[in-house]
Amino acid sequence: MYLNVHSHYSLRYGTMSIEKLVDEAMARGINQMVLTDINNSTGVMEFIRVCRKKGVKPIGGIEFRKENKLLYIGIARSKEGMRQLNEFLTYHNLEKKDLPDEAPELVDAYFIYPYIFKGDLKRGHFLGIRYDQLHTLFGIDLKEIKSKLVALQPVVFSERIEYRLHEYLRSIDLNALLTTVDPADKCRDTDQFLKPGELEEKFSKYSFILDNTRNLMNLCEMDYPEGKVKLNRKTFTGNKQDDKELLTKLAMEGMVYRYGKYNKKALKKVKDELKVIYDLDFCAYFLITWDIIRYSMGQGYYHVGRGSGANSTVAYCLRITDVDPIELDLYFERFLNAQRTSPPDFDIDYSWDQREDVQDYIFKRYGRQHTALLGTMSTFKDRSIIREIGKVMGLPKSEIDGFTDQTKSALNRDNATFKKIMAIYSIMSDMPNQRSIHAGGVLVSEEPITYYTALDLPPKGMATVQWDMYEAEKIGYDKYDILSQRGIGHIKEAVKLIEENQKQRLDIHQVKSFMKDQKLNDQLKSGDTIGCFYIESPAMRQLLTKLKCDNYLTLVAASSIIRPGVAQSGMMKTYIQNYHKPDSVKYLHPVMEEQLKETYGVMVYQEDVIKICIHYGGMDGTDADILRRGMSGKYRSRAEFDRLVEKFHLGAAALGRPEEVTKEVWRQVSSFAGYSFSKAHSASFAVESYQSLYLKTYYPIEFMVAVLNNYGGFYGRSLYVHELRKAGATVQLPCVNHSSSAVSISGTDAYLGFIGVNGLESKYIELIPQERKVNGEFIDLEDFLKRTTIGLEQAVILIRVGALRFTGKSKKALLWDVHTLLSGKSKPNNNAELFIIEAKNYTLPDLLNTSLENAYHELELLDFPLSLSMFDLLITKYRGDVTAKHLTKYLGKVVKMVGQYVCEKTVHTKNNKKMWFGTFLDQDGNFFDTTHFPNNTPSYPFRGAGCYLILGKVVDDFGFPSIEVSKFAKLEIAKNPVMD
Repeated sequence: MYLNVHSHYSLRYGTMSIEKLVDEAMARGINQMVLTDINNSTGVMEFIRVCRKKGVKPIGGIEFRKENKLLYIGIARSKEGMRQLNEFLTYHNLEKKDLPDEAPELVDAYFIYPYIFKGDLKRGHFLGIRYDQLHTLFGIDLKEIKSKLVALQPVVFSERIEYRLHEYLRSIDLNALLTTVDPADKCRDTDQFLKPGELEEKFSKYSFILDNTRNLMNLCEMDYPEGKVKLNRKTFTGNKQDDKELLTKLAMEGMVYRYGKYNKKALKKVKDELKVIYDLDFCAYFLITWDIIRYSMGQGYYHVGRGSGANSTVAYCLRITDVDPIELDLYFERFLNAQRTSPPDFDIDYSWDQREDVQDYIFKRYGRQHTALLGTMSTFKDRSIIREIGKVMGLPKSEIDGFTDQTKSALNRDNATFKKIMAIYSIMSDMPNQRSIHAGGVLVSEEPITYYTALDLPPKGMATVQWDMYEAEKIGYDKYDILSQRGIGHIKEAVKLIEENQKQRLDIHQVKSFMKDQKLNDQLKSGDTIGCFYIESPAMRQLLTKLKCDNYLTLVAASSIIRPGVAQSGMMKTYIQNYHKPDSVKYLHPVMEEQLKETYGVMVYQEDVIKICIHYGGMDGTDADILRRGMSGKYRSRAEFDRLVEKFHLGAAALGRPEEVTKEVWRQVSSFAGYSFSKAHSASFAVESYQSLYLKTYYPIEFMVAVLNNYGGFYGRSLYVHELRKAGATVQLPCVNHSSSAVSISGTDAYLGFIGVNGLESKYIELIPQERKVNGEFIDLEDFLKRTTIGLEQAVILIRVGALRFTGKSKKALLWDVHTLLSGKSKPNNNAELFIIEAKNYTLPDLLNTSLENAYHELELLDFPLSLSMFDLLITKYRGDVTAKHLTKYLGKVVKMVGQYVCEKTVHTKNNKKMWFGTFLDQDGNFFDTTHFPNNTPSYPFRGAGCYLILGKVVDDFGFPSIEVSKFAKLEIAKNPVMD
């Protein structure tokens, strides 16, 4: 009898999960109901699954609202009806049109209006009346509407605490105090499942209404197939046999391209893989991925293919990936095994400014009815919701700030208000908060996607499903990951700049020759990798130095052991030790030596986890891979995962493995598997790292400009400017007669672009270089003002950053002139003048800027000084007793250094205390690193950008020196003379 049930997918309105909703219904003897979440069908497929499992009849629907006002409730008669409802909502979402006040007439769906509706009721349209409205029927001739009346008992919450939660949700949604939310903007305090028989009792005088309601529900049947069904596009060509033949043809042609005609090992491997792909019916998945790559390569786009799919030789032959599985001895079972139900992951990375075109191609190639971006569902887990709860309670900002300050957690513990907030937060934390877009998932469906979801139109402008990747997998969809990353943008831009600036064309895909280049490998070993994809962070540069990494295979391993799980389990340190002394490695068990000799007894890759589960624990390949996925949080069910853990231990015992050894093997497996990469994934990263390193080594100026123009990487902009100077470039401040929107180069001159100037409007960032290109360089300030029609505030920014220095006048003189020219009401314009009238010139005293003033202008407008260094700004002339270059001479000794802050990293010790790692530059521009232990460090040691005086002991870890800090203080800089 419940036609209007809400789950927590009625965002910031409903309070119950789907599971709880069904359990609450069953507890009251309810055997059928309609899920009608507000303006979405996110939960419908989950609702159908849970109801079927628990023996309740599910009916799908949607509650349609406009500006928080209920318009009507749509109820699907069938799968086809659900599609019609979804498409009705989708149309209005994608076209950005308001929902109409009256519902359409749909063949396979019903609509229920609230009883107050006064329009004409079409076929399949009903009036929903609540039990507290029944008295209004007294004395009315019901002949016209008798067959149209149905019982309406909305369900939003299950108990009084949840009603209070609903009130908080509504207040947060409306950004209003709890006490000021209008009753019309929240549900009634009776909107819940009633006790068994209570609804029938309330409608007993109008039993025909209950009959109408029951008849309507009985006509509904969610005729979706039971069990998991594969919903991805089933064929590429339209015919499975043609798909098989096309994939075979492409793979064989690709094998010749990659390995030559007579490579028997490659031929056998490709044939073996093709058989598994045919048997598992994954031909279409491979061909669609190949088609995406074919399009993007035809556009001249550069891509990196990674993920478990890169373990496949077929994928290598199709040019989906550039990682050679035969050369790296990649483990095919990680990629596909006979019982795997979902295809392998292909993560295809593009430059950030090319990905959307690739996505647009997929939409156009496979049809908008069959293509959508994958959604995500964020929850209230973010602690910022504590601030939201405080606001709706009406607490002052100062009190809320105290509750959100982590350093005051001990003081807050006994505060009654804080306890109340945390109680609400704990209930709310796992609830869905808002829908968004997945980082890169795209779905290509056999049926129209609207059978399974309505579609949203987020700011990205592409249709997006209303559920996330986990629900997609349960429903039966496998995603295509079309991702973007800055590293590819760096490579693409650098190649283009080299062609423009040095007139050289590069084939950046000749990676195998890069791997044999001694100069590159020496630079890799030194850790001089700033700007290079995945190998520029302090931790990675340290690891490269400690490993003395000078080859591709070691870099592949390093790309995986840098992951958190390996480091936290202590296995990264073990790997480094064993790497340097392979003959002294002590293996836990002969099986570990047999399977992990290549990685010195340490599990480095996901494949290693599988190998150990198979060969040490006696599991088959399928169970081993499911167990690995489970440790990454991707298990199908907790019970199944626990069964496989037990199977590992029982299998090891059956094979006679010592119990204590098994415990340690399992500790290593479980601590590592959740964070590890597949070997192919690490290999893909290592290939891209070599490409970046090649560009940095041989074309450092163009490469660093490319890094800056693709918005950097791990570090702040100032460090990349520092690296650009180290590369030999003369870095110039922005100039209206030379600069573009981005950083530009001519020979070794690099002009900073207008994009990096704080406060400069985007209009002028584009207009200034365009005007100069069309009408030539600017002659003087007045010419600049007339041709750009720039306002006073924006002109002042350009003068202060030095962008009009071509005039030969000081900034102060230019500021005088610009105020004289623009301080009147009229603005200069760029209309043609009959006569050019020169402005009067007045003789002024010399108005000079000091270098310190200029540096402060640059700090304000660029976030870093260019004309002076941070060391030049220090009041003290002291620069430390030691420089980074000579640290190894002082091992074990306490030294005093001055360093310019680069970055920091906070970690937690086993005792849950905080410690920090810092990275600094010395006055020579060389890096050094610091460690700040909890006992020697205040609650937070760093005080932002600037220079610090550092006292500490020099220590060495596998040839990498760093400082264990005992005292640490930020140094003062000279005051801004303008502020004195």
